[in-house]
Amino acid sequence: MIGFLAHRLGDMLAILIVVAVMVFVVVRVLPGDPATILVGDNASPEAAALMRETLGLDEPIPVQFLIWARNLLRGDLGQSIFLGEPVLTVLAQRAEPTLFLTLMAVMISVLIALPAGIVAAVFRNTVIDRAVLAFAMMIASVPSFWLGLIFISTFAVAHPWFPVSGYGAPGASLAERLHCLVLPALVLGLIKSALITRFTRSSMLDVLHEDFILTCRAKGLGEWAVIMKHALRSAFIPILTIIGLGLALLLGGAIVTETVFALPGVGNLVVSAVLRRDYPVIQGALLVIASVYVIVNVAIDLLYALVDPRVRLR
Repeated sequence: MIGFLAHRLGDMLAILIVVAVMVFVVVRVLPGDPATILVGDNASPEAAALMRETLGLDEPIPVQFLIWARNLLRGDLGQSIFLGEPVLTVLAQRAEPTLFLTLMAVMISVLIALPAGIVAAVFRNTVIDRAVLAFAMMIASVPSFWLGLIFISTFAVAHPWFPVSGYGAPGASLAERLHCLVLPALVLGLIKSALITRFTRSSMLDVLHEDFILTCRAKGLGEWAVIMKHALRSAFIPILTIIGLGLALLLGGAIVTETVFALPGVGNLVVSAVLRRDYPVIQGALLVIASVYVIVNVAIDLLYALVDPRVRLR
């Protein structure tokens, strides 16, 4: 176990170094200049040059990277050019909506997908199986922004059960904030459930004809006990992988959904930073997102041994 963790930590460090270099270089070679945006299009070239010097953007890119990397080693992701606050503070302020939205969406997707996938596998090639697959394919092909607008029109405008947008007024209670997240979580949960449903069905079909399942049935165990206790546990590793990857991707920011519902989350922050060429925020956000993605993948590997004792981490 210790060797496995040491190996994965080394992989994490290498991945984050590559991500840091790529993000730093890419955001600077893209068209656009934050200094020009700050001083305005009608400002003189001298004013823009002075602003670039103030921001440290007049230095060669390798020099800028070394300065940023040195600060990064001290835990400093820099300061937002436009917000005037440390990047870590900005990310922390935006993390709560994205975190709760992600957890709610993953919970909804699992609650929908696991029963649907299991039922489809048990009743393979029947009307039930075809109906589940048709529903999954239909949901997977629906754009999230369109589904979000339909939900807003139905459940927030025609029937005002939920807020149209936002994350509650300043000082709102946790219950009120979670109430604001129900519609966007349903949108993301439904869309994510399509892939998990198909993986659950496929994994269950691979297991249901194994010899140990036939043995369980021969011992007189009930059909649903065989399915839920034995078959599902053996089939759960690929399902767990998909759930974990979906969790990591959503934590990175459900950009379209957050934009449609005007949620002040990480995805919305990244979009605003890209439009304004806020280099420190873009770099810091993408680096944190990459870190979360890698950590979730390591956590999934560790959970494999708990889900299936046959798996041994090396």
